[in-house]
Amino acid sequence: MKLLRFKKNQTVGLVSTSGNWILAVSLLFILVGYVLWPSLRLLTEGFKIPLLIELFGSFSSGNSRALFNSVWISIWTVVGAGLLGTTMSYLFFRYDFPLKKVLVAMAALPLALPPLVGVLAFLFLYGESGILPRGLQALLGLDGVPFSFQGMWAVWLVHVYSMYVFYYLFCSASLQNVDRSQMEAASDLGASPAKVFGSVILPHLKPSIVSASLLVFMISMASFTAPLLFAGTENFLTLQIYNYKVNGNLEYSAAVSIVLTIICLVFLALIEVNRKKNRVTTTSKGSAPISVPVRSGSARFVAFTAAALIIVFLALPILTIVLISFVQEGSWTWQVLPQAYTLDNYLNLFSQADVAAPIQNSLKMAVLATVANLLFGVAAAVFIVKSRFPGREIVRLLSILPFAIPGTVIAINLIVTFSESHPLAGGAILVGSFWLLPLAYFIRHIPLIVRSTIASLESYDDRLTDASQDLGAGAFRTFWTIVLPSILPGILAGTLLTFVTALGEFVSSIMLYVFDNRPISVEILSQLRLYDFGAAAAYSVFLMILIGSASILASRFGGSARSSVVR
Repeated sequence: MKLLRFKKNQTVGLVSTSGNWILAVSLLFILVGYVLWPSLRLLTEGFKIPLLIELFGSFSSGNSRALFNSVWISIWTVVGAGLLGTTMSYLFFRYDFPLKKVLVAMAALPLALPPLVGVLAFLFLYGESGILPRGLQALLGLDGVPFSFQGMWAVWLVHVYSMYVFYYLFCSASLQNVDRSQMEAASDLGASPAKVFGSVILPHLKPSIVSASLLVFMISMASFTAPLLFAGTENFLTLQIYNYKVNGNLEYSAAVSIVLTIICLVFLALIEVNRKKNRVTTTSKGSAPISVPVRSGSARFVAFTAAALIIVFLALPILTIVLISFVQEGSWTWQVLPQAYTLDNYLNLFSQADVAAPIQNSLKMAVLATVANLLFGVAAAVFIVKSRFPGREIVRLLSILPFAIPGTVIAINLIVTFSESHPLAGGAILVGSFWLLPLAYFIRHIPLIVRSTIASLESYDDRLTDASQDLGAGAFRTFWTIVLPSILPGILAGTLLTFVTALGEFVSSIMLYVFDNRPISVEILSQLRLYDFGAAAAYSVFLMILIGSASILASRFGGSARSSVVR
């Protein structure tokens, strides 16, 4: 099959030679100007050996402690999330037990929680003034709460709750290709269930576990919200970046940002190496294994109890946010449960201009960033997959680069670059303006639509393009009528994910917003600090509904494309 077709008009695949040049120049201009150049500016600002020695030269310094804490919590997040996510995927795959269907339906529930909302839910539920600690105190007649959700273990638990989903999704996808005949052969040879798992299942899962581990470690290193609200006096690299910025010390903030970025870039490179190493698709020649029913009474009781506990663990944070969203301001202080409830928190979201402003700001900025991501992402994906232009590999690498740059670092990059008049900003100063946040959202989410569209294009049959062009259709008509409908599910999945991620984005927002464009996430934190818990929770429920709806649509439009975004 010919992948490239040369005609009189020099058409190469879907894009003409002149079109390839225009695409290459346009894509590289955006990527170099808004992704690479700000990172290089940060490098020149913060990569100074004496400065790095000053900040990290002593093991007892705050920055060295922050580096240790970030790495330590990331390692244990990989362990905890890996054990939970991998175990759940295997048990769902191998066994049939009570409450399985409910648990399967709820397994990906943490994806519906934006980071700030998830942390807020844990604060209301497990914090020192949370429902469970105070409930146990009242129930047991204690003078103080028996436990309080704070410090390193609290950050770890939030990370495990929000990140085990990567292991669950990756391993569940891999288990779909397991051949039942291999498992039956091992059992026939006398292998125990544990031996079958170790010799047949685990080798099959290894690529997915490695990919998820690298991804989770990188995301944990870049975590900001959980350390901000729960770490207390413990330092983390992301918090150091934020604190230095707030105190006006951009040089120190840039230096710490470089250290964090280098670590994340190393893990992004490892993810890419692992992806290429395991690029060959494994296909099953036999049928998929049949779930084994759990029949023993004691085993069913244990399975039921464990499933019920996991369901409660998954559902309680969301139910808590919903409950608190009806709380009347000032009615929940020392009590176990709120004493007065109202619908005003929801009515105010749409009836009061000052309350609705953050919603309007978030919608406006998310739409602007998503439209830009959509146009750029589709163009970049087509160029990367369907052209044979020399610059396509550079475009691919730069397109996934923002995935390795933490939100705090992207914010510092933009502050350093656009705090003065700049040609890329039309000669304006973007710091302190409305436009800096949509730009940050656009940069952060470049990989989403690019990777989901690439996944669709890689499974597209090029013979359809050949047939269309043989019948006389031009490149544009072929793309519009043949290619676009085929890859539309992947594009829509990436677009929806981009929109909802931008809608709930907090990390860059807290560092770049001004009052006139404050988004929902920043307003949630503001209401929390004002002790208006009902208003903060109402904003959170609004976000959850939007994100949950978009996640359902994304999974229907293109589940495989959606999973490719994080692979």
